[in-house]
Amino acid sequence: QVQLVESGGGLVQAGGSLRLSCAHSGSTFSRYTMAWFRQAPGKEREFVAAAGWSGGSTYYSDSVKGRFTISRDNAKKTVYLQMDSLKPEDTAIYYCAADHNLIGKIPSQYSYWGQGTQVTVSS
Repeated sequence: QVQLVESGGGLVQAGGSLRLSCAHSGSTFSRYTMAWFRQAPGKEREFVAAAGWSGGSTYYSDSVKGRFTISRDNAKKTVYLQMDSLKPEDTAIYYCAADHNLIGKIPSQYSYWGQGTQVTVSS
């Protein structure tokens, strides 16, 4: 059973930066597609970014492209989300997700989820 543990959330002013981390407990981390989703109050969970097995293939939602960067360290079994130029509309709970399948942008395509970490961007 894979466990994902996120960290790095917090309160930041608009224009600031945060880096989220997600530690993966499995032994075959390099064979998992890793992704970040977020969910704001009253809204559906939405795709943010994903990275393929080697990290060479990355995908972003239009709303974060150019501001967020997903990366992974297979030796540390950790995926990161560097968030720069944060906006109040980025406020949400951020979830890490993993699956053996190819990169997807729909939550149901991922089998494993972390507990989430709160990101709050103040104006």
